[in-house]
Amino acid sequence: MVCIRVLVVDDHRIFAESLAAALAAEPDVDVSAAGSGPAALRSLERAAAEGRRYDVLLVDADLGGNLPGVRPAVPVREVGEDGLVDGLSLVAGVRVSQPYVRIVVLAEKDDPRRAALALQAGASGWVAKDCSLSRLLTVVRGVLREETHLPPALLTGVLKELTAARKHRTESERLVESLTPREREVLRCMVAGLGRKAVAERLFLSPHTVRTHMQNVLGKLGVHSTLAAVALARRAGVGPADLTGDVVERGGQLA
Repeated sequence: MVCIRVLVVDDHRIFAESLAAALAAEPDVDVSAAGSGPAALRSLERAAAEGRRYDVLLVDADLGGNLPGVRPAVPVREVGEDGLVDGLSLVAGVRVSQPYVRIVVLAEKDDPRRAALALQAGASGWVAKDCSLSRLLTVVRGVLREETHLPPALLTGVLKELTAARKHRTESERLVESLTPREREVLRCMVAGLGRKAVAERLFLSPHTVRTHMQNVLGKLGVHSTLAAVALARRAGVGPADLTGDVVERGGQLA
């Protein structure tokens, strides 16, 4: 018998333990529970190191108290041991670090926008917390067969959200493509949360020059704040500058 290893991630201890106990009654399910994003990451990393990796992650949509409509907040690798990791950020981070893990989001209520965000982050399913055990097991086994599971009542709304997101992404990509290579590098530094002085030091530029580049970035993107520029950049798929690597070259075409 093939055993399915499941990790329940929910900061409501009674719910997490109850669900884990119910799943553990199944002969082909081996289940554990974690009460936070950081705890889940530690469990995933330990299991992978021991050669008994998890197959499915069941993640609370409201993990860490994230608000309705909030996009994945931060790359999960940047969260400290004691930091909060919201549910959608955990989904996105795990899909990058352990892509073989299938993820199902558990929600208190149906929400097309958040369900669409969960799918964009890498989830394979969205189910209600009060669904039957048999339904949840069907979803768990289904995502392992590369299926995507959504409540029928959500399908139309999720499709609308994904279509709208694709349209916004296309427009955002077009705006980002209008930037020069140096401006795009400055934008990536902005996405990484660097201020003007830090960007200047990283790119070997004067603060005045960086200020000019930032103003040009805002103007070309049609926004009026750094936060708005970062949000647009993320929609366009622009990631943060790698702060652990080497700084970019001096001069050249990027200057």
